[in-house]
Amino acid sequence: MELRSFIFRRLIQVVVIFFIIQTALFLLFRLAPGDPVERMVDPTMTPEDADRLVAVLGLDQPLWTQYAIYLRNFFQGEFGTSFYYGQPVVEIIWEKLPNTILLFTTSIILSALVGIALGKIAAWHKGSRTDTWLTIGSLVTHTVFLPWLALLLIWVFAYKLGWFPITGMISEDVWLDPGAGLWAKALDIGHHLVLPLSTLFLIHFGSSLLVMRSSMLDTLKEDYILTARAKGLTDKEVRNRHAARNAALPVVTGVGLGLAFSINGGALTETVFTWPGIGRELVFAVSHADYPLAQAAFLLIALVVLVANVIVDVLYAYLDPRIRY
Repeated sequence: MELRSFIFRRLIQVVVIFFIIQTALFLLFRLAPGDPVERMVDPTMTPEDADRLVAVLGLDQPLWTQYAIYLRNFFQGEFGTSFYYGQPVVEIIWEKLPNTILLFTTSIILSALVGIALGKIAAWHKGSRTDTWLTIGSLVTHTVFLPWLALLLIWVFAYKLGWFPITGMISEDVWLDPGAGLWAKALDIGHHLVLPLSTLFLIHFGSSLLVMRSSMLDTLKEDYILTARAKGLTDKEVRNRHAARNAALPVVTGVGLGLAFSINGGALTETVFTWPGIGRELVFAVSHADYPLAQAAFLLIALVVLVANVIVDVLYAYLDPRIRY
């Protein structure tokens, strides 16, 4: 019952915080510099047509009226039409979202699995050459400037060696070929995925490794580890069944929140590799004062992050029976 009560309270908090974020986003976009109408008005358009366009967009209404309409549309599942594309915002979001999920969810899960495994080894062999090299390597990759690393990989593996495409997600010659099957198209996406995935993996796995190593070192000092050793358990059983499970708690938090934040697509990564995802679309929407598209993207990110926080809290209780609410 205590856990259920905690989940209920956290969900109430999520609703309140989400409403605050929703209101803040509405005000920020309308107070920010830049007029979306100026970007949409054709030079040949008459003043009457320009005024009619403003009225259609609802931008001639007082701010509080726009906010009321905005809330009403939100509860009806209507996020408006993109000022730039002229398409419903929902269609644009659903078109770009799978691309972001494919790239960032894959990279975060892969980097977490590798980071946990290597961090466990580094902590178990503390002070050894293996520990030293793993720690140094993770520090270097974790602190490197992401655009620099991305451009370096592009220059070496795409430009110089020609092993991978420089940018994009698909090859037009493959996808426009009527004879290309599903397997050929999947391989084409995988071919384009290698460089951006490698960039994100190198950036993120070091964080998981360092957190796991530090947590594992603290866990190995606990009394129950000494008890497990006294029972005659093998080193592998002590490390994997007793120490690693509890040591992984901080990493679980990082992975859970990382998956949530990955929904924004990482504007830098998607921009460098021209990956057609939410992050790249979000930057474009903000720079072009496309209020409906930018608001919907930010709201999606906020909602996923808030829900992820609740899920991480529940996972904590599951992984560590000592935690009670």
